[in-house]
Amino acid sequence: MSNCNLPFDIDLDYDKQHIWHPYTSMTAPIPCYPVESANGCLISLQSGETLIDGMSSWWACLFGYNVKELNEAATDQLSKMSHIMFGGLTHQPAVDLAKTLVEITPTGLNKVFFSDSGSVAVEVAMKMALQYWQSLGKAKTKFIALKKGYHGDTFAAMSVTDPDGSMHELYQDFVTKNIFTKQPSIAFEQSWQESAMDDLTRLLKDNHTQVAALILEPIVQGAGGMHFYHPNYLKAARALCDEYGVLLIADEIATGFGRTGKLFACEHANISPDILCLGKAITGGYMSFAATLATTQVATTISEGKAGVFMHGPTFMGNALACAVANANLKKLLTTDWQQLVSTLSEQLQNRLNRCKTLSNVNSVRVLGAIGVVELNQAVNMVEIQKQFVDLGVWIRPFGKLIYLMPPYIASEQQINTLCDAIYQVCKNMD
Repeated sequence: MSNCNLPFDIDLDYDKQHIWHPYTSMTAPIPCYPVESANGCLISLQSGETLIDGMSSWWACLFGYNVKELNEAATDQLSKMSHIMFGGLTHQPAVDLAKTLVEITPTGLNKVFFSDSGSVAVEVAMKMALQYWQSLGKAKTKFIALKKGYHGDTFAAMSVTDPDGSMHELYQDFVTKNIFTKQPSIAFEQSWQESAMDDLTRLLKDNHTQVAALILEPIVQGAGGMHFYHPNYLKAARALCDEYGVLLIADEIATGFGRTGKLFACEHANISPDILCLGKAITGGYMSFAATLATTQVATTISEGKAGVFMHGPTFMGNALACAVANANLKKLLTTDWQQLVSTLSEQLQNRLNRCKTLSNVNSVRVLGAIGVVELNQAVNMVEIQKQFVDLGVWIRPFGKLIYLMPPYIASEQQINTLCDAIYQVCKNMD
């Protein structure tokens, strides 16, 4: 008889045989480390080790784990209701959250659509763009996206994720064919050249009559390669969309809520999109939740079109428990000197990771806000390198050629040093 119901006794054999983890083979699964608890920036394993978290649980836990204010918000909301259908009903946590999002996001994003994950937020944004043009009687059904971009694992999101060499390459025969422009060529701190817009300008000029929207990750291309590009690209893209009558969708699921040093990455270019996608850190990593914001023009046009409504409605839309926790998380963020926290993290990451540049197997080191990246010359053996990091007392999950950090904002100087030193040590071992 299995003893997996005993406290903190995780049945790893059952997990290995029956649970499909992300991007993992069921016939040759990579090792999973059993977690007993997490608090602050520390992850406690069942085996007794304590790891410093460098990932913020895939970029979601702004203030780490077991946050007092978020725990209290969840407990309080549970005593009232955890969920109620959002069709024909509403509740104060949703109203409060919508009000905050409208106030803090770029100007003009006045309509808020809640959903239950980042990928769905992208699906919603793309459906909004399609229905917008349908309502105007125009057959604009294509999207332009950036090479090396990533927007999620659902079908529409896959269709705007780089089809060449990406994790979604297997599905290219099944997803809608969209148009891809070259990856922004000028890095965040390089000198700007107008020629960087030539490819996007050409594609919009040739295809704007059939393009519903340009979708991009502002400033930081995340899972597609952790590429930091120049704010002027974003500013010029906004101007081109206006010139050619194309909507702009900003996917800030990874970059939102301060991660790049601005509350939203669009602020680096002082632009506002027509549609904005938010997720990940919105609830501080407590539960899956997302929002898609749109301008009044987009929402009104859709609402006055053939259907008269926007045709989407997830079962857990506007989940009361998630809204309550999101409210507590954003209140904590906005009442904390998050700019100083991120600025300090940025300086620490830059100073401590820079010595990796001395290693021959390191191609580059880059930092933006609370994001630190070491790019190697060759892809790493993820299983092997993961174990080395665990042995060094840190949780860092690389992919491809990239070893990166997105620590919680509350990480101490000592914790950041330990994370960075672990990266240096592991890279040195491979050198």
